[in-house]
Amino acid sequence: MRKTILITGASSGLGEEMARQFAALGHDLALCARRTDRLDALRAELVARHPGQRFEVRALDVNDDEAVFAVFRAFQADFGTIDRVVVNAGLGKGAPIGTGGYDANKATAMTNFVAALAQTEAAMEIFRAQHAGHLVMISSMSAMRGMPRTVTTYAATKAGVAHLAEGLRAELAGGPIAVSVIYPGYIRSEMNERVKNAPFMVSTEKGVRSMVEAIEKEKPHARVPAWPWVPLGVAMRHLPLPLARRLMG
Repeated sequence: MRKTILITGASSGLGEEMARQFAALGHDLALCARRTDRLDALRAELVARHPGQRFEVRALDVNDDEAVFAVFRAFQADFGTIDRVVVNAGLGKGAPIGTGGYDANKATAMTNFVAALAQTEAAMEIFRAQHAGHLVMISSMSAMRGMPRTVTTYAATKAGVAHLAEGLRAELAGGPIAVSVIYPGYIRSEMNERVKNAPFMVSTEKGVRSMVEAIEKEKPHARVPAWPWVPLGVAMRHLPLPLARRLMG
C-alpha cells in the first residue's frame, strides 16, 4: 500500500538512500534537510525514476524548533496526510568528556536528542490528530552500552531517543499509532566516511535495505543488519563493560 513518508536529514547518507529505496517501493515522499541543492537533485532523480509518484522537498534545520513544526505541518497540508515520519537527521561530532570539546558534544546532544524531541512532538501532533501513523526513530547500536572517547555523547543521545520512542510505544500500545526504533550497526555513510577500521561495515545500500525492510514491517525495534548485530546486541548488553567496548572496535 502506498504511504506518504516524511524523512528528515534526507539530503545525504542513510536518509538519502532511504528515500531512494522507499520510492522504489512505490511510496510518496516528503523530504527535508538543510542542503536544498542536494534535496533538489534527489527530487529530480526520484521524479525521473518514478513519474507516477509525488515527491516534495523543503529546507529544514532540525535545530530550529519553530521550523520543525512549520515544515511538518506544511507537508501534511501538501499531502493531506502523513503516514510515517522517520526521525533520521543527526550529527556525529564528539570529543572525550573533559578534554575541551564541549562545543562539539553539545552540538551533538542538541541535534541528536533535543531536535529529535522536537521532530517527535511535531510528528505525534499530526498522528494524534489523524488517529493513525508510524513514528520511526533512527537510533544506533552504540545505544546498547555507554561508549568511550569521542563516541560517549553520541551514544548517550542515541540511547535517549530510543527510550523516548519506547516510552511512546508503551503509551500507545494496541492503538492505531505504531512506533519503531531502528538500531543500525556500521553502515557506510558521510558521517563515518573517514572511519577505516570499523568491524562489520556494510555498504550504504545494503545497510539501508535492512533498515527499510524492518520499517516496512513496522517492527517495534530492529538491530540491523540482523547479522551480526542481533547477537552482538545481546552480547553488548550483558558482557562486562571492557569486553563490550572491545566488540565495538
